[in-house]
Amino acid sequence: MPTPLSARNVSHRFGNVIALENVSVEVAAGQATALVGESGSGKTTLLRCFNRLIEPEEGDILVGDKNVRTESAVLLRRGIGYVQQLGGLLPHWRVLRNVALVPVLQERSDAEDAAREALELVGLPAAQFGPRFPHELSGGQRQRVALARSIAARPGVILLDEPFGALDAISRSELQQSFDDLRRRLSVTTLLVTHDLAEAGRLAEQVVVMRKGRIEQRGSMRDLVHAPATDYVAHLIERARAGLEALVS
Repeated sequence: MPTPLSARNVSHRFGNVIALENVSVEVAAGQATALVGESGSGKTTLLRCFNRLIEPEEGDILVGDKNVRTESAVLLRRGIGYVQQLGGLLPHWRVLRNVALVPVLQERSDAEDAAREALELVGLPAAQFGPRFPHELSGGQRQRVALARSIAARPGVILLDEPFGALDAISRSELQQSFDDLRRRLSVTTLLVTHDLAEAGRLAEQVVVMRKGRIEQRGSMRDLVHAPATDYVAHLIERARAGLEALVS
């Protein structure tokens, strides 16, 4: 079942640097929210609060109705899909073993079957790609494997930290479409970090623009384009206008 996400009045510092300042975000079950902003805006810090890779100094993080501070970090992470920018695949493991990681950790008897099914769902036939090592794949294929690993245990939530940013334009577009189809088919709650407004508009129902640890505006991409709340949001929209025209026309 899809799981709602909630960040309530979250603040965090790295030394003297404010990473998050009183940030609140809600992601409805089965919906996708994109966190958008420049480097240092706090978007990745916020994302990592949900799987306890970062413990915020103040505020509450909820996955479903559970405060993550009360949960085992290990068990929490096994129940949340997570895709890093460069995939994070283990290079000395074959593809099938990489994808089966979480089901194996959950001690499921059908771990390899779950991995094969996940590979098929992302467009990589398990018989062909399962025996390969990550270095034998293209960049786009490696990210597909990373996506397969994130869904193999059928989590209710997937966190994605700029998963398509390192790909060429064609591979990126193909993978964006594949992921959008997949997350809708699985009805999984998605939190996506990206610096690309067009990508955010394509993949998410809600877009949250962040700057210097604060939220500038949240809403649909159409809302942001037609009624930017701040000069900063208006500037971002203007810079990305060419890529947004087809999404909001």
